[in-house]
Amino acid sequence: MRSSVLSLSSARDDYSATPPLDRAIASALPTRLRPADLLRLTDEGAEDVLAGRYDHLLPADGIWPADQRWATRLLHDDEVDVWLISWTPGKSTELHDHAGSLGALTVLSGALSEFRWNGSELRRRTLAAGDQASFPIGWVHDVVRAPAAAESVGPLDPTLSVHAYSPPLSAMSYYEVTGHGTLRRTNTVLTDQPEGDM
Repeated sequence: MRSSVLSLSSARDDYSATPPLDRAIASALPTRLRPADLLRLTDEGAEDVLAGRYDHLLPADGIWPADQRWATRLLHDDEVDVWLISWTPGKSTELHDHAGSLGALTVLSGALSEFRWNGSELRRRTLAAGDQASFPIGWVHDVVRAPAAAESVGPLDPTLSVHAYSPPLSAMSYYEVTGHGTLRRTNTVLTDQPEGDM
């Protein structure tokens, strides 16, 4: 018995001493982009929207939808999706995550309220025009147009934000807070749309 243990041990030692050099080592994250990269992309996207470079993607009549969120894809490749989203009063995304994608956003106009699950409760923060936020994998939040934004700019003026996801979104999970103060996943959907149903 002892000799077989020794032979297994030395076989392991020999294997570990000569690792295969032609095998690629996978990243721990599903993307080579980092949150700082996504923040830069959303900032650049916001500048391009404000400079009019995406006017051809905006509502043709110049009237933003007043009863539902609206979105258009600004950039797409194998690594990242960048979206412009228009937010309407009272329409939340519901509590969700972005499955295996990192995310980031930059607010262009108006303000957004984010309700983030911190492990024991929902914490609220307001993101005003110019503010940015990034979302690691596992970040569970709900986003809605901030009530103050609706009052200050009017219900028909857009609250706009640019979002980036890497890898591009393929699924989102939705959650609820239980009566015991825990988080429970209610469903997961396959989607390539940002921040839930549009």
